[in-house]
Amino acid sequence: MPGTSKENGGRHPLYRGVRQRRNSDKWVSEIREPRKPTRIWLGTFSTPEMAAIAYDVAALALKGTETEFNFPNSVSSLPVPASMSPGDIQAAAASAAAAFGAARDAIVRTNNNNASSSSVERSNVNTSGYMDEDLIFDMPNVLMNMAEGMLLSPPRQSTFDAASDADGYTGGDDYLWNFQTK
Repeated sequence: MPGTSKENGGRHPLYRGVRQRRNSDKWVSEIREPRKPTRIWLGTFSTPEMAAIAYDVAALALKGTETEFNFPNSVSSLPVPASMSPGDIQAAAASAAAAFGAARDAIVRTNNNNASSSSVERSNVNTSGYMDEDLIFDMPNVLMNMAEGMLLSPPRQSTFDAASDADGYTGGDDYLWNFQTK
């Protein structure tokens, strides 16, 4: 891979917490726990971007919003771990990386479909009057937009506001995001 070398231990030149696995084209991600000598292993991924997303999820959980992220514009849409335990952080990081990989695959499929759409457009109506409704309604993009929507996390809990408490507002919609099954 250009940009990585033996001198820097295979670390990616652009993404934090990402390095290339020795003698492989796989990428790994890990993060050091604050004020501890231990690290949390986030996983092995097929692309450096997937490993970088996993690092961002863990960095948000462990270090907060004031740390440096690989993708700072997408921090608000990252999943939040259920707790601060390494297992929950790993699960949330793996979930975000898998969602990123699925979205990337959907975009690649759509681009491949659009490249061959000129031949498909000529054949979407055959002599018997059949119309390809998936092509007409652009279904691959609808599914891709739905997949991107699944990457969004619920809104973060706002801080206590004395003014809203004085008005008697109790946060009527808060129960929707706090509902948990037992």
